[in-house]
Amino acid sequence: MNSEIFAALRQLEKERGIPVDYMVDRITQALVAAYKKDKDGYTDNVYVELNENKMFMYAQKEVVDEVISPATEITLDAARKIEKNAQIGDLVNVEIQTKNFGRIAAQTAKQVIIQGIREAERGMVFESFSSKEHEILTGTVLRIDNSGDMTVRIGQGTDRTDALLAVGEQVRGEHFVEGDLIRVYVVEVRRSNRGPQVLVSRTHPALVKRLFELEVPEIESGAVEIRSIAREPGSRTKLAVYAAEENIDPVGACVGARGARVGAVVDELQGEKMDIVVWSEDICEFVASALSPADVISVVQLPGVKACRVIVPDDQLSLAIGKEGQNARLAARLTGCKIDIKPASQADAFEDTEE
Repeated sequence: MNSEIFAALRQLEKERGIPVDYMVDRITQALVAAYKKDKDGYTDNVYVELNENKMFMYAQKEVVDEVISPATEITLDAARKIEKNAQIGDLVNVEIQTKNFGRIAAQTAKQVIIQGIREAERGMVFESFSSKEHEILTGTVLRIDNSGDMTVRIGQGTDRTDALLAVGEQVRGEHFVEGDLIRVYVVEVRRSNRGPQVLVSRTHPALVKRLFELEVPEIESGAVEIRSIAREPGSRTKLAVYAAEENIDPVGACVGARGARVGAVVDELQGEKMDIVVWSEDICEFVASALSPADVISVVQLPGVKACRVIVPDDQLSLAIGKEGQNARLAARLTGCKIDIKPASQADAFEDTEE
């Protein structure tokens, strides 16, 4: 019987990855729970020895003259039927006949084992997806709630789970239906009573970073680094890149031949515009670059604060500011610098206010 149990446990380990030792522990817990349900009593002195050679369940009891607590005590006469040399004060192991457990106790044991399997699977899923935090995964849209929250099934085989793509993490204007394949960024993996909860996003700036890592070998190798990202999901993203190795054009590497690399990222983000600029330690150079595609005449950093005053050609003012201020706003977030933009025709008045 024991060999059959362990054969089943090894099969379970092979198919679901649940260790045999873990399940032996759960079976032990199940037998103790069944005993407690059957006897409705004390179990601190109840033990189980389970291996391939034997399964022995017993209650350890003290030998006494007069039994007051049957759960923990045994008379000398009864003890000597188990151990012929037993004496008052000794501890003897009284075997518990598991075959005598009632139906309710057996059901309790079954539930403990089933719960153990579920907890083991949840634990493995948690460990698996915890290692995938801050990565991109491809999933299938499983369900879309009335609230707009989306359930996405990620992973394969037994190593899969359902992730939550909350409505606030979805890009306005993107439209998916049940059954669609979707790429998501894993923001966080949490433990919960119902198993691991995986939170994913389509709006996170790091999604753009990971997409470029997939498309640009120079970023994957470290020859080109993404130093900063500013994103307004579904509309526009600014990306600051830096060449960690000489003789590499970081912007050209990200754009690719005929725009193939950046085009693949734009397609994945359903048309989101991309501005790729060169990162610089010089804040004035960085700000001028960040205001691309607008031309910049001059940038002056204000003393004592992280802020710059920028002069642009009159015909470039609207381009530098962008629709509803978007270009300037993203440039400020990209550089971490407050930016004040004026046209060249107002440069003299601008300089007067500085004085």
